[in-house]
Amino acid sequence: MPEQNSHASGLQQLQAWLAANRQPPIGETLKFNLVEVSQGRAVFAGTPGTHVYNPSGVVHGGYAAALLDSACGCAVHSSLNAQQAYTTLELKIAYHRALAVTTGPVRAEGKVVSIGKRVAFAEARITDAAGQLYASATSTLLVFERKS
Repeated sequence: MPEQNSHASGLQQLQAWLAANRQPPIGETLKFNLVEVSQGRAVFAGTPGTHVYNPSGVVHGGYAAALLDSACGCAVHSSLNAQQAYTTLELKIAYHRALAVTTGPVRAEGKVVSIGKRVAFAEARITDAAGQLYASATSTLLVFERKS
């Protein structure tokens, strides 16, 4: 999570991360990056590799889940003011086709569907360079005031 500047909105915090070429620690672990952010929208990119394979010889579903949760969460984060934070309450994923080393680079684009004072709803999709859909998700997130 970006360092919390008490005067910076969520969007400003994420833009500062991009400008500083910083990444969330989960992205470092799974080798994916935040590449775009705007109000209510966040895009992560990565290239699935054997480092995230399961025993069946394809990319573990957790890799897609982490990409989708990151995209949904950061889309919501980009919509929050400096005094707000969020946490995922629910993430529902549909796996449309398996990811593999041969898939090449993928993008997870998350968008806010709606946001209120306490709850936000977001959706995200993972696609390859040709626009082929691999996984999609809907997410419900709790929005709350930060503790000082």
